[in-house]
Amino acid sequence: MSTPTTPFHPKARLLHWLMAPLVIAMLFIGIGMLSTTSSAYALLLAIHKPLGAAIGMLLLLRIVVRLRHPPPPLPADLPAWQQRAAHGSHWLLYALLLLMPLSGWAMLSAAGYPVTLGAGIVLPPIMPRDAGLFAWLRGAHHWLALLLFATFLLHLAAALFHGLIRRDGVLASMAPWLRRRGGREGNPPAPAQ
Repeated sequence: MSTPTTPFHPKARLLHWLMAPLVIAMLFIGIGMLSTTSSAYALLLAIHKPLGAAIGMLLLLRIVVRLRHPPPPLPADLPAWQQRAAHGSHWLLYALLLLMPLSGWAMLSAAGYPVTLGAGIVLPPIMPRDAGLFAWLRGAHHWLALLLFATFLLHLAAALFHGLIRRDGVLASMAPWLRRRGGREGNPPAPAQ
């Protein structure tokens, strides 16, 4: 197995590890919103809207960083279909992370609700007020969230596969604290001679 020699750019790593807990929190807040009381729902919604906007803005920054600083190459011995799946799943994650806040904003606009982000910031509506459009967008937002959750779980599984099974340095390229003197994730340092 070959080991990637270069880690992700520091800005890419910073944005990744900043966004990861926000996305996880957002997914669980969304699930909580589906199964909670009205008083808790209002609190979760008050967190959900600005958090979604923050994730959307961070994602745009992350895409710029990725275009300016491409990720390190995957190991040469990784099958071509897995390399294609890795690249495709990253862009799918980016697309979903962008579509989620946009569909939420559009859904609230169609319902006639303002999107308030706190500190007096209110986003303008991006859709006309329309009950049918609201219902469609609400369903789309729900299904996009489920797809995002599944894609996130696949991303996590792939990271663990690279870090625990293949030990090929892919996980360490995003998590440099996993790098060992021996060069591979999970391997102990080579003994001193």
